[in-house]
Order: sequence, then C-alpha cells, then structure tokens
Amino acid sequence: MKKVILLALSLVLIVPVFGQEAPKNNVVAYYFHGNFRCFNCYRIEQYSKEAIEQYFKDELSSGKLVFKIINIEEKNNEHFIKDYQLYTKSLIISLVKDGEEVKFDNLVKVWEFLGNKQKFYDYVKDEITQYLKEL
Repeated sequence: MKKVILLALSLVLIVPVFGQEAPKNNVVAYYFHGNFRCFNCYRIEQYSKEAIEQYFKDELSSGKLVFKIINIEEKNNEHFIKDYQLYTKSLIISLVKDGEEVKFDNLVKVWEFLGNKQKFYDYVKDEITQYLKEL
C-alpha cells in the first residue's frame, strides 16, 4: 500500500514538470506609442512593420522574432516607460534567453531615417539581424 501511495505521489509531482513548456529564446521588436500620434509616429510603425515582415517572414513564423505594437498609455503598459527609459514613440528590440530579457536597444535612428524608407528598412534589418545572431 505504501508503494502505491508513493508511486501516485511521485506521478503527481513529476507530471506537471513535463507538461510545462520550456522558456523561449527569441527577439522581440516593440513599437511603443501613446494616445496622441502624429503622421511621423504612424509612419515609424508602418515602416517598422513593413521592414520586419519583408525581411523576417521565417523568423516571425517560427517565433524567433515577435513584433508587438503597444500603447504605453493603456492600463498595465505604463511599466514599459521605466523599463525602456521611453521619452517618445520608440522602436525597441529585446533579446530574450531562457525566458528572461538579457539586453535591449532603442533604435533611435528611426527618426533620422524617416525621410528615406530604404535606409529605415536597412537600419531595422541590420539591428534585428545582429540580435537574431545571438540566439
């Protein structure tokens, strides 16, 4: 009887461990905006989305790269302001290993390259590619 109880208890403790998904390693690209958005703010979002979808289809499909658009003024999103030292609309890339963010960069040059779509695309592509190499 003791063996049966011990076996049952062991199964109860072991099964949940096997059912859990292992933490992912990936790159997350965030576009952060507020409630008020100017023409250029929309354009940064558009160009970012287009560049990511054009150059990283496979990585998006596999989950190696995730793209999120987040309104920092919505409830529960305010922490991103402090987390990433945000002061304006921003494109942030984040490297996640074993479920923990290990580094991030604010791609501040997106503002500089707004007047040149291809330079914007190339900048986003190059920065994300560097992060993907670290997976």
